[in-house]
Amino acid sequence: MSEHAERYVRLALRLARHDEGVVESYYGPPEMASDVDAELLTSPIDLVAEADRLLADLPDAWLRDQVVGLRARAGLLAGERWSYADEVEACFGVRPTLTDEATLRAAYQRLETLLPGPGSLRDRYQAWERATQVPADKVPAVVDAVVEESRAHARRVFGLPEGEGFDVEYLSGQGWLAFHEYLGGLRAHVSVNTDLPRSGVELLHTVLHETYAGHHAESCLKEVALVRGRGLLEQAIVVVPTAQSLLSEGLAELGPSLLLDGEHRARYEAVVRDAGVDIDLAHDRAVAAAVEPVLRIQADAGQLLHAEGWSEDAVLGYLRQWALVDDLLLDHVLRFVADPANRGYVVCYPEGLVRCRQYVDGDLARFTTLLTEQVRVGDLSASL
Repeated sequence: MSEHAERYVRLALRLARHDEGVVESYYGPPEMASDVDAELLTSPIDLVAEADRLLADLPDAWLRDQVVGLRARAGLLAGERWSYADEVEACFGVRPTLTDEATLRAAYQRLETLLPGPGSLRDRYQAWERATQVPADKVPAVVDAVVEESRAHARRVFGLPEGEGFDVEYLSGQGWLAFHEYLGGLRAHVSVNTDLPRSGVELLHTVLHETYAGHHAESCLKEVALVRGRGLLEQAIVVVPTAQSLLSEGLAELGPSLLLDGEHRARYEAVVRDAGVDIDLAHDRAVAAAVEPVLRIQADAGQLLHAEGWSEDAVLGYLRQWALVDDLLLDHVLRFVADPANRGYVVCYPEGLVRCRQYVDGDLARFTTLLTEQVRVGDLSASL
């Protein structure tokens, strides 16, 4: 156990006593968490100083990127004033940019070809989503079947440790679509939000994102390779406002395409068809790919709200103009980006995806590297 890693973990656990959203999971030595809980509460100002001292001692490497994110969150809690762009860059290693309208118009043109017919494109897109929705009472069975298929598939493609697994819970009233909480010991808890209807392709993507070859696969493989294999304590904690999140969300967004677009596509299609949904996975994946630039404006909402000074009504109007999805999801997006704890996190999905996709470039070995090694956001960005 390195001194720097121990200082990092203690810093994160101390900061989490002020903001419970800082640490998503911890499965390191339990006595370390107990010791921090028994301490007098460290003030955010003192945590800033603690982070600065640790940064001065760290080389330019993965752990330093993590501490930069913690330093930013501690500074905000201590009353420092940060611009939205500076906060996002410090935490996640990328500077947010707005999607230009030329990109959106080009995406619209591709969608016009894939979703022809009368009415506005927004109406046609939403009609396509409704036509391919998985009935609410069928969702658990589809989730179970997708997990079974993807576990076997990911084991063949990437390798999974024996004994891994998770339980699934269905909840409502949450700020996320789904959530993976890693418990350590190759076990996890996956929650699925039941408030929002899902098309077949969206449900497939969500399940694979949270499980194989997304968050659960990454967590298990890194526990085996990095925590058990190399004794890296810093990997036994998931710290949310850090570069770790951008890479994790990026690979989890990319992972489903490596399974769904391959030779096993028919098996996943059959899983959804068994729920009574008439899905054409090749076509629906093409629609999902074409709409990807449009969905990026959900991340733009955070910048418009917090950096450009737009009102929530103005941001919602912009989303309605371009985003194609229904108002229920747009309201959900706006609540998420308006939350101070989450306002920068939304950038992790599109920016992580584009960087991970370029880094992997179709090479499964490089994707396996993302699943098993401490790859820095700078390494991803260098591939752009």
